[in-house]
Amino acid sequence: MADATHISFPASDRSYFSLLKKEIHSKAVELGFTEQKAGELDIVVSEMTSNLHKYANDGEILMGVFKEENNGYIEIICIDNGPGMADAGKMLKDGYSTTNSMGHGLGSIKRFSDKFEIYSQKGWGTILLSRIYKSPITGKYGIASKVDIKALVVAKPGERFSGDGYFIKYDGQQFKMLVADGLGHGPEANQAVNEAVSTFKDHTANSVVDILRDMHRDIRKTRGIVGTVVMFDFEKRAWKIAGIGNISTKLLSSAGFKSYISYNGIIGHNIPNTMHDQELSYNDYQQIILCSDGIRSRWDISKYPGITKCDLTLTAAAIYKDFARRTDDMSVVVGKIQLR
Repeated sequence: MADATHISFPASDRSYFSLLKKEIHSKAVELGFTEQKAGELDIVVSEMTSNLHKYANDGEILMGVFKEENNGYIEIICIDNGPGMADAGKMLKDGYSTTNSMGHGLGSIKRFSDKFEIYSQKGWGTILLSRIYKSPITGKYGIASKVDIKALVVAKPGERFSGDGYFIKYDGQQFKMLVADGLGHGPEANQAVNEAVSTFKDHTANSVVDILRDMHRDIRKTRGIVGTVVMFDFEKRAWKIAGIGNISTKLLSSAGFKSYISYNGIIGHNIPNTMHDQELSYNDYQQIILCSDGIRSRWDISKYPGITKCDLTLTAAAIYKDFARRTDDMSVVVGKIQLR
């Protein structure tokens, strides 16, 4: 089912921290974490909220539950608009503190995380990423070593279901992805997205436009969606893209980026009679970022020096931090193809 990938916890009020910790702990228990692993997760969350209280403004924690192979993990993303760090590496050393505290916070988070990364800019704020796995990591996970996809989908505040969603599939020869935004919010918008995903799952076409047309036919009884379909052919080393409505799509390379302009319309209600797959070479673009209309479209990756060397989740979180409208469903999906 396509739905929110993360739950958002506002963390600007210290009185809310105990509830936040309790809910995240309960997710770990549901996932089958051992008592020791759940305790380590508790420490990570406690250190994050402590840092938010001491240093940050408008703090927020995002929590998602995921599976890779047969191993589940919990991902915690801590976002703040605090003073930021000039030297994040220095701050990771136990005993270093800018206050009168013990200075073990970031070091503890890193030590108890199976995956930990930090991105910070002076005067901008800080993003922390922690992943804690249920069982020891025994190998390289992911749909394929040459495809890396990270998504951040958050429901509109007060809604149980997200009207945004994404789905990916990979058959060894082609990689395909749908990013969709159902009209409005809540269960009916979520239903429209999932009916589109149902069509997308079973489709074998080599044309992304053909996929959009069949979605349009199959979801006529729903609210409708806006959506973009992306395909990558490993043999041809080429992208195909087609979208309808206001999903923002940008392709990136080391030299810059290119924006893809979607067709006007609503899938399930009205789409253009004439549409074409847009094809682009892997030699020109190796990375793609798609954002729903919960994210303002005028973002620029150059605002985040060094972030392309980080886990793709930090790219998604940085865009979310700066450009998310907290009154809407929001999604940022970042994909990277790595070919020799």
